[in-house]
Amino acid sequence: MATNYDKVASSYDLIRKIVLGNSIVKAQVSLLKFIPANSRILIVGGGTGWILEEISAIYSEGLKIDYVESSAKMIRLSQKKDHQSNEITYIHQPVEAYTTDKSYDVIITPFLFDNFQIEKISLIFNKLDTYLDKNGVWLYADFVYDETHNPLWQKILLKIMYFFFRITCKIETQQLVNMDQFFTALYYPVFKIAHYHNFIQSVAYRKKIN
Repeated sequence: MATNYDKVASSYDLIRKIVLGNSIVKAQVSLLKFIPANSRILIVGGGTGWILEEISAIYSEGLKIDYVESSAKMIRLSQKKDHQSNEITYIHQPVEAYTTDKSYDVIITPFLFDNFQIEKISLIFNKLDTYLDKNGVWLYADFVYDETHNPLWQKILLKIMYFFFRITCKIETQQLVNMDQFFTALYYPVFKIAHYHNFIQSVAYRKKIN
């Protein structure tokens, strides 16, 4: 069965607030300053859609946003959010099935890649890379765990979260993949910040010019 967050959609924001406080929100909001006006934006795995309100608080109009989400219930929650005069296209589809001939100025992947094993990550990453304009920015936020430096409590918390979401949402993996191996070859960071005792990382990437 494919990963699907329908079962936890209505309580998802409460769950992440209880477990991680406001860190998930801060990790994503810290990146929004890199969105240019009048951008075409691809958001993949935006969850309940609160990020649309945060973006619209910066730009109340002029943005064209494609919102790709595999959970039908998450889509319905997102459609209730106030995006002001920005143009939002809601796409109920797994990212691995999404195809387009559009080119985006901004791609946002909030806590997306922690759902997949490395083979699918590679497929998704390479696909999204082709959709991002050569002058575009990729806004990435996700968990990060380094066994040689990070404390034991993070390892335990990560295992608990993976167990819960594997049971409820059928996510396919039980461990984080180091995303540096994908970004380093093609992108360079223009901004990086850690949250929640270095357990969460936010990075704004730009493409390297060959």
